[in-house]
Amino acid sequence: MTAPLAALADLFAGRYAALCRTPDGTWSAHAARPPALLPGAFNPLHDGHRRLAAVAAALLGDPVDFELSIHNVDKPPLTETELLRRLGTFTGNQPDWVTRAATFEEKARLFPQAVFVVGADTAARIVAERYYGENVQTMHAALDGIARQGCRFLVAGRVDHDGRFVELEQLPIPPRYAALFQAISRDAYQFDISSTRLRNAVGDEPQL
Repeated sequence: MTAPLAALADLFAGRYAALCRTPDGTWSAHAARPPALLPGAFNPLHDGHRRLAAVAAALLGDPVDFELSIHNVDKPPLTETELLRRLGTFTGNQPDWVTRAATFEEKARLFPQAVFVVGADTAARIVAERYYGENVQTMHAALDGIARQGCRFLVAGRVDHDGRFVELEQLPIPPRYAALFQAISRDAYQFDISSTRLRNAVGDEPQL
């Protein structure tokens, strides 16, 4: 158990790879790893994330924790100030994890046997060669590493930029990795508002 600011300083310094914040507000680098995680940027955490976690928990029969990484393959690293701002939107009703894991291969090493709950847009990136330097062998190695850790993905449909609802069955998942991905049906979950749209809506509101 560690004081919050000291724990986060150790995370940013690389002395910890993952930290868990429990519902009572304490932080630990040695908490038991969860059976399922919903990773995201959570900018901000919104009802779609909460509903997806609840649906996934019901399907899996296990609780689903949130995971926020300070590193992202598409964006600059989070500052400690920005991390604390995003964590401030969490309710504290379940454990939250903060990690240094930018990729799912890294997350799988941190959380062996875990189910990662993701949207179809994230699942598409997991099997997109451009995220592996346009090298299909590198992509296969990453997916093989995830499989060796006993991890898999539970995939919810998402509305794309063209307004189409995209589900797992429409993604180009290589057949050899089909068993790594399981769909959440549209009947079970559909949420059409992204974090970006929510941020834009807030930005469009008059300042009081």
